[in-house]
Amino acid sequence: MPHINKSTLKSAIFAAALVIPAALPCAKALAAPPGTDTVINGLDYGPLAALVGTWKSDASGGVDIAPGREGSKVGKGGVAVEPSYETITFTPTGDATNASDQHLAAMSYHQQVFRKSDNKQFHDQIGYLIYDKANQTVYDSFCIPRAVCVVAEGKPGATMTLTAPSTGIAQSGYMVKNDTTESFTITYEMSGNTMKYKQETKLNVYGKPFSHVDSGTLTKVEK
Repeated sequence: MPHINKSTLKSAIFAAALVIPAALPCAKALAAPPGTDTVINGLDYGPLAALVGTWKSDASGGVDIAPGREGSKVGKGGVAVEPSYETITFTPTGDATNASDQHLAAMSYHQQVFRKSDNKQFHDQIGYLIYDKANQTVYDSFCIPRAVCVVAEGKPGATMTLTAPSTGIAQSGYMVKNDTTESFTITYEMSGNTMKYKQETKLNVYGKPFSHVDSGTLTKVEK
């Protein structure tokens, strides 16, 4: 074994002690700041990433303000107020490309709303929240089993207001004649595991305009 000068060995050990910490940053420095990870399976979902999971109404529940039916307590076209509770499940579904240059990240969702008075479901909605990162736009594209579909859009953020003019609404011939949806607006407010929303659907029903409003506060119960 060759002879190693002690002073040379000490110098080498001291130099290594200086180099190694610089070459190997600590785990804390490598970790992304909390709350900034919006990438799921390699795809950036922006603010929609926080929605993934199942949400349920908090104790206060929600409210549905709709046009009364014929024979109801408020009468045909009256203001019917229905306390409600609901469940919404959001699931990341991957990417899509439009016209070769619009790149989207889609989040499917299923919303089920129940009356507090009898626990019966009265609303079922299936749709997609869609994030366009390059153009900083979020779309809400959904259908309800009344032969009506809507595409609303707006800017992304912790608070988002998405709107659909008449051109973003498809509805059956019967609905056009009898219960026309003229516009739709929804506002989402997200903070941690709490989500609030309020939506307004402007209708023309029973021969007159009506503002159909739904609102609710939900808590994330499952990721």
